[in-house]
Amino acid sequence: MWTALVRHGAAAAVLSLTVCGATPAAAEPRPAAESAGAGLAARRAAASGLRFGACPAAEGLSAPVRCATLRVPLDYARPDGPQISLTVSRVPASGARGAARQGALVHNPGGPGASGMYFPLVAGLPGWERIAAAYDLVGYAPRGVARSAPLSCQDPAARTGGPTQVPARPSPAYKERRVAEARAYGRGCARRAGAALPYYTTPDNARDLHVLRAALGEEKLTFMGASYGTYLGAVYATLYPGHVRRMVFDSAVDPDPRRVWYRNNLDQAPGFERRWYDFRAWAARHHATYGLGSTPEAVRASYERVRDAVARTPAGGRVGTGELQAAYLKAAYYDDVWPDRAAALASFLRGDPAELVRQAAPDPAAAAEAENATAVYTAVLCNDAPWPADWETWDRDNTGLARTAPFETWANAFLNLPCADWPVRARRRPVDVGARPARLPRTLIVAAERDGATPYPGALELQRRLGAEAALVTEKGSGTHGVVGGRNDCVDRHVERYLLTGDIAGRRVTCPPHPEPAPVSLDDRAASAHRAPLPPVV
Repeated sequence: MWTALVRHGAAAAVLSLTVCGATPAAAEPRPAAESAGAGLAARRAAASGLRFGACPAAEGLSAPVRCATLRVPLDYARPDGPQISLTVSRVPASGARGAARQGALVHNPGGPGASGMYFPLVAGLPGWERIAAAYDLVGYAPRGVARSAPLSCQDPAARTGGPTQVPARPSPAYKERRVAEARAYGRGCARRAGAALPYYTTPDNARDLHVLRAALGEEKLTFMGASYGTYLGAVYATLYPGHVRRMVFDSAVDPDPRRVWYRNNLDQAPGFERRWYDFRAWAARHHATYGLGSTPEAVRASYERVRDAVARTPAGGRVGTGELQAAYLKAAYYDDVWPDRAAALASFLRGDPAELVRQAAPDPAAAAEAENATAVYTAVLCNDAPWPADWETWDRDNTGLARTAPFETWANAFLNLPCADWPVRARRRPVDVGARPARLPRTLIVAAERDGATPYPGALELQRRLGAEAALVTEKGSGTHGVVGGRNDCVDRHVERYLLTGDIAGRRVTCPPHPEPAPVSLDDRAASAHRAPLPPVV
């Protein structure tokens, strides 16, 4: 699960992507035609460039951020066929203290399904001054996301009906219901997207990145990707090794084609279980503040009491077990939410559900954006690779995992289940990252040792595949998903040095973990971080 987190407000009205003249994907991949089409589109983009102006009000971005629109082919095998528009944002390099401009730094925050339009805002954050002085900071919304030819699979209002009740141990009848819902969801994607549905893929995203690079006037790409963005960057580097300048891979997806994407999602179950334990162990160390128990097991018992209570009577009429699970999954992603999540449990158990409702209840204003993010996530993962088509395989694998990693196993399985009966005839084979003989320039991978969403072995595999010039910085003993950008000064120094000079301290370097969050009760929320981090990656 690379769950997309909402950014600036609800997306614009969702449009159908039934494009006039579009045809379904052919039964066999067309790499030669797609490569030629991407090359033609990139040359055209280089000649026309991008026209930046004031950002539309829907983006919620004001000066100095400027916005533009990039036209790309829906199907790169038909570069003169239907076109779609991608939104792009930029803040030019400041040149502060006489810094020489090094080009554009393009960022992808992951998902798939997340928009990176906010990225240029980091120019104003502490710790980004030297990077912002040397680079134009460029964000964009990938195809299907937000205002970039938005994809939708269901009415966003269907997501706000809540509360939802999800059993801790799903019965055969419940599983049967979820299988039917997954099939219906896939049919909704096909109905709303029409003939465009097969073209939401990682290789198409990489080709879009190739065209964006050219439109920015860059011969080679300088790129920072997080979570799914690391896989996108790795695929780009495989398809276009001669157009790579520098790349930072933050929280790396395992790019082994045998793991994309079904096994990668199975691998998350024990990872999230470890991080769920880390949260409970932290809360237990701060029993004096929260009163949830002095051992991880006791904290789990407190959580289960809350879960049982909202199963009987949804908190505020809006938070059932489904909303509770989604809220506490974020504790397995990001430790900076631990104080709030612990305080919400403590407050609920003292008889006040208001804080839990505030943190866990869905925001109706964000329903369209959340639906869009889920639609893109599903389409890309389902289109990218073959998935088991028989429910028996899913049931066997996830039942086995749930015996030792129950926290997120079934929620993750049901999220991805539309891929079992996905309504696109031709399933692609994943790109074999690093298989081509071309030598890449120096790249930098950053990973947290206990990351649940992108388990650490994936960083080792990515380093192996990128070759001898790939370096790895490991944050020891930590598990927050998304390491770069304000949480760990040691990590950020390595990233800044690499982006500004191309140098690294060694092929494998370690950093101590960033400080754990301080316990903050609901009565005392004065603590603040020493430095503003990037928004959460996905």
